[in-house]
Amino acid sequence: MLGVRRSCGRTAIGALRQAGSSKLLFPRQDGPEKDAVLINTAGGVTSGDMFEFDGRAEAQTHLTLTTQAAERAYKANGPEPARIRSRLHVAAGATVHWLPQETILFNGCCVDRQLLVQVEPGATLLLAETLVFGRHAMGETLASATFRDRIEIRQGRTPVFVDAFSLAGDVAAQVNRRFGLAGSGATTVLALFGPKAEAALSALRDALPETAGASLVRDDLLVARILAPDSFVLRKTLVPILNTLTDNRLPRPWMI
Repeated sequence: MLGVRRSCGRTAIGALRQAGSSKLLFPRQDGPEKDAVLINTAGGVTSGDMFEFDGRAEAQTHLTLTTQAAERAYKANGPEPARIRSRLHVAAGATVHWLPQETILFNGCCVDRQLLVQVEPGATLLLAETLVFGRHAMGETLASATFRDRIEIRQGRTPVFVDAFSLAGDVAAQVNRRFGLAGSGATTVLALFGPKAEAALSALRDALPETAGASLVRDDLLVARILAPDSFVLRKTLVPILNTLTDNRLPRPWMI
C-alpha cells in the first residue's frame, strides 16, 4: 500500500506498507513529483499467487507508478489462477500515471487480474496496460492459456470506463481471428482521464499506426487501443506517445 501527500511543495510518501515478494522502490528525484517502482521479487506469477496493491494520491500530488521490468505469467501448476488486484484513488487536483511495463503471457498460464481506479472530479489519470501473447523471439505459441482482465475507472459509483478482456483455451487461435486481434503479438489499452483529454486526441491519432485507434469517449476521457506484431514494434509506437502525454517524464525503467 502506498499513499502520497503534498508536503513543502513536493509529493511525499504519506503511508507505505509492503509484504511478501511485492516491493516498492523510489528513485531519487529533484522535482515535485514522486515515482514509485513496483518490484515482484519472485520474478513472475503462477497459479495460487495473490498480489494486491492499493495506491492513494491526495490533492495536488503527482505520482507515477511503473514496474522494474515486464511481468511474466508462467505456466500454471493447476486450475487455480494467479490473482492480481490493484486499486487506485486519485483525489481532486491529483495526477496519477499508471504505467507498468508489459505483461508477458507464457503458454499454460492462468491469470485473473483486476484494476479499479476511483477518480474524483478534477483528477488526472494516465493509464497504459500492455499484453504480450507469448515469447515471440522463442517462437512460443499460446496453445493453452487462461487470462481474465478487467480495468475499470469510476467516478463516484458511476463507471466511466470498463475494459473487460478474457482469453481461454487455444489463445493463439483466438488472437488470430480477423475480427479479434487479427494475429497481433502484443496490444496496449491506453486511457487518459482529465481536463487534457480532449486536447490530446488529435496528436495521439497522428502518432498511431493503422493497427490502432483512439476515441474521445467524453470530454474528459480519451481511450486508445494499439495492436502490433510483437512488443518491440509496439514499444516503438507507445514510448513516444507516453513521452508526449507525460511531458517527457516517462519512468526510467522504460528506458532500460
